[in-house]
Amino acid sequence: MQKRTSLYIFLSCFVALTVCAPAVMAQADQTLRGPDVIYVPTPQTVVEGMLEMAGVKAGDVVYDLGSGDGRIPITAVQKFGAVRATGIDIDPQRISEANENAKKAGVPDKVKFLNQDLFTTDFSEATVITLYLLPGLNQKLRPQLMKLKPGTRIVSHAFDMGDWEPERTETIDGRTVYFWTVPGK
Repeated sequence: MQKRTSLYIFLSCFVALTVCAPAVMAQADQTLRGPDVIYVPTPQTVVEGMLEMAGVKAGDVVYDLGSGDGRIPITAVQKFGAVRATGIDIDPQRISEANENAKKAGVPDKVKFLNQDLFTTDFSEATVITLYLLPGLNQKLRPQLMKLKPGTRIVSHAFDMGDWEPERTETIDGRTVYFWTVPGK
């Protein structure tokens, strides 16, 4: 009887490890994935120009994809009256820095930062999306962006979306900024 119980426990553990280990390893791999781009902060004048270009106002929900030190979400709430803003970044060091900056700015109740992969994060509640990513990443994001509510505004620092023509392009302090609106379905 004791041998049978021990065998049962051993087999149960073996099956549990066989079933659960791949999922745990996949999660660990996702967590350990490095950033797709190097961190280069957007100058504050460009941050403000991007938010102006997007027409950020009271009631907006802003998502910054690849949020770095958090300056875009913080500015969206602090200077433009967004009801809340979320930054998404895969680098935990950037998230820590962004959270510290939100505290210093006095907006941690309206700004949050998610240490997540922007390609698997749900940002469907956004009314405004900001990004400073490479052209290939912007194009990879396009299917997700096109599923957002019609009228959602998208602003990109420096890089376009391939064949999706921007509605406006501006130069702010020598930097190019692109603007799109998600079309109706």
